[in-house]
Amino acid sequence: MREFLCRRCGQRLSFENSLCLNCQSPLGLSLRDRAIVVLDDSEQIDIDGRTMRRCANSSTAQCNWLVDVDDLGELCESCRLTRTRPSDSDPEAMEAFGQAEAAKRRVVFELSELGLPLVGRSDDPATGLAFDLLSSATQSVITGHDNGLITLDLAEGDDVHREQMRVELAEPYRTLLGHFRHEIGHYYQLVLITDDKRPDFERLFGNPDDDYQAALDRHYSQGAPAGWQDEFVSSYATMHPAEDFAETFAHYLHIRDTLDTAAAFAMAPANTSLAGNELDGDVGFDHIVDRWLPLTWALNQINRSMGHPDLYPFVLAEPVLRKIRYVHTLIAPGNIPATDSPRGQARHKVTGRLRGAMTRRGR
Repeated sequence: MREFLCRRCGQRLSFENSLCLNCQSPLGLSLRDRAIVVLDDSEQIDIDGRTMRRCANSSTAQCNWLVDVDDLGELCESCRLTRTRPSDSDPEAMEAFGQAEAAKRRVVFELSELGLPLVGRSDDPATGLAFDLLSSATQSVITGHDNGLITLDLAEGDDVHREQMRVELAEPYRTLLGHFRHEIGHYYQLVLITDDKRPDFERLFGNPDDDYQAALDRHYSQGAPAGWQDEFVSSYATMHPAEDFAETFAHYLHIRDTLDTAAAFAMAPANTSLAGNELDGDVGFDHIVDRWLPLTWALNQINRSMGHPDLYPFVLAEPVLRKIRYVHTLIAPGNIPATDSPRGQARHKVTGRLRGAMTRRGR
């Protein structure tokens, strides 16, 4: 994440700030401008002839983003992707909903910076991106993805529940942000893996049409195969090619965002920011790895000095790096298929085959 400053007093701001704690100025984030701006007394601002004001979810979802009244209406780019949320009459679920939306905004911001398409259900009713954020306190909820629809159990915002699930499933890392990044990886598999890219996908990850239910049953009855660390970024990635890709995609987002933040706050060389965007292909990815490995080593040692688990408890073996390199190349400028082009439309032909592979259990 980049660094933000209050434009009135120069105070450092957090990505989530809606108020400058130094000068008390009301603030809002404009996704289009990649900036946090100071609002006027009516909590609006004019930017390049556009009237911007607070998202209607500023209270309900703790949202600090701005909406362009003419383009978006009431909800910002992130909030309008949410299809279902808890009832206002459920205060515990609504608090968890606000936490989940905060994590989702961070993911949407990063995807926007990477130039990845975010096509909502209103534009693509069949496979457009949408979120159902539901509480398992009142109903059965399975966190997962199905043809662009991402469902998240809001209980994942509860520290006790999340830690219990992390231990039960032998996961070294489990966060709301990680869930969103993983599930969005399933969505981008549908968007990005067009017919011409499928051979390379299968060479690295396997056949995405493999029986998902059989793979799920095998994983939860037998666990990950011995020596999985040599080929996969996590034990869950061993379950099915679709899960391997989603885990790999999530780790690419982890890496990019953490490197950006480190560069913004002088914890890494300045040219680490948006590492690889300036450089093509393998050179760009090598640049990322050269910055990432020493940074995570240092951060893990800092965490240990505070008595905490490693910040990044993963080992990136060479086969795993090849998969992450593939994701880096996949989302490079010029490689992303337009959703209204013949290649973009071709992705809908494979959607039905992959539908069964997009549900996660116990996640």
